[in-house]
Amino acid sequence: MNQSEIKVFLEAFQNQRKQERTIVIVDFGNVDKWKDSLKWKVGIKELGNLVKNFSLGRKFLRRFYYGSDYGNNERSHTISPWSDAILRMAKMNRFEIITKRVKYIHDLNHKTGFQKKCDMDVEMTIDLIKERDNYDTIVLFSGDGDLMCAIRYLNEEYGKHCIVFGARGHVGREIYDAKQEKIVDEVLYAEDFEYRLNKYRFGR
Repeated sequence: MNQSEIKVFLEAFQNQRKQERTIVIVDFGNVDKWKDSLKWKVGIKELGNLVKNFSLGRKFLRRFYYGSDYGNNERSHTISPWSDAILRMAKMNRFEIITKRVKYIHDLNHKTGFQKKCDMDVEMTIDLIKERDNYDTIVLFSGDGDLMCAIRYLNEEYGKHCIVFGARGHVGREIYDAKQEKIVDEVLYAEDFEYRLNKYRFGR
């Protein structure tokens, strides 16, 4: 999308009823990986401001999924400063936080001896189904195609609409298939929205 098309697209969400009936799902573990292809990082503050174009201030419909990293000691009760900072920043920007402990899986082939894992697809799926009476449109900040099974179910059984926000090179084939089948209404790309994120970042 060019800037004019983005303006028109976002203006479609200025209807109060539509904003009130939109749920935003931010899979931040997925979003954070976009920097590998974008060569810049999507900040949480900027993300929060962008989300305001889609969803009004009903916090429980602005949902932020990210793991709590306590290190490789399963008995540790001290969250890592990095993980804590991300969750605090998300809370400051009026997201509903959904988190669980990051798992450390032994892997002798990895330089640290561990692989980190914190897949939250189940939590996102359950929340989308549980909250189905509270929204009509899903705005999904994730390129993970695994969620398309839940999106298909919600579309076919309850008529829910879905917009996927991803980054080129980080969008699963299942998402493009779902768009062809009209299960997903639109796929948006972070690259195209960089000018708006920069506006929030630099206060222009």
